[in-house]
Amino acid sequence: MSNHTHVVLRINKQKADVLSTKEVIRRWHKLYKGMLLAQRYINPAESNALSEAEVETVRNLAEVYRHRLFDISWFMRLLNEYIARQANKEDGCTGHFWEGRFKSQALLDEAALAACMAYVDLNPVRACLAGTPEDSAHTSIQQRLIAAKNQYQPGHLLPFAENSSENISDRLPFRLEDYIALVELTGRHFHPNKRGKIDDDASPILSRVGLEQTDWNALVSGIETEFNTTISLEKLMAQRNKSLRYNSA
Repeated sequence: MSNHTHVVLRINKQKADVLSTKEVIRRWHKLYKGMLLAQRYINPAESNALSEAEVETVRNLAEVYRHRLFDISWFMRLLNEYIARQANKEDGCTGHFWEGRFKSQALLDEAALAACMAYVDLNPVRACLAGTPEDSAHTSIQQRLIAAKNQYQPGHLLPFAENSSENISDRLPFRLEDYIALVELTGRHFHPNKRGKIDDDASPILSRVGLEQTDWNALVSGIETEFNTTISLEKLMAQRNKSLRYNSA
């Protein structure tokens, strides 16, 4: 968007924990130049010449890097710094670009994940910056649709599971075609310039996570207004039941 970003992140601590010291350093050096000692450690021509004390120093340093690889604050720091540098360069100015610190919310179940992804992908549509998801610049849905036409999934985005029996430890827990249909239906419901009403027929993903259409709409529309730090179907239902009890009283 013109003044903010939305990002859905997967924090893969388990993967970071099993990386070797050299792999951790190599990954960190893709972001920063790093210490000369660490550069020597991953250089086959120099690594054997390091003393035990130097190797231990590198290992301790790698543990600091390892934690940063799955740290949200470090990710946002790098992302925001990159955007700020580009924006300041375009505007020919210096100084702070972002007004405040980022806000994060934990997605506790599959329904919350799908709702938040759809919310983010439909931001340009709801802001009247685009009429359809495929015309929405800077969104993952646009990139996924372009890739889908060429029968592949973008390598820099977490891929979708191809079927329900697939190991989804490193994939989104639903199919790409289901998600695309879901975004289209949700977009038609929220688009301010379209009067078309969404049918009660639910996308396969909705029935799988046990949502009614009205509950799905409430979950998506409440991403920033109804939830503070965590989002889940269970929390939505608890709030709905609390409201019913209050109204009945």
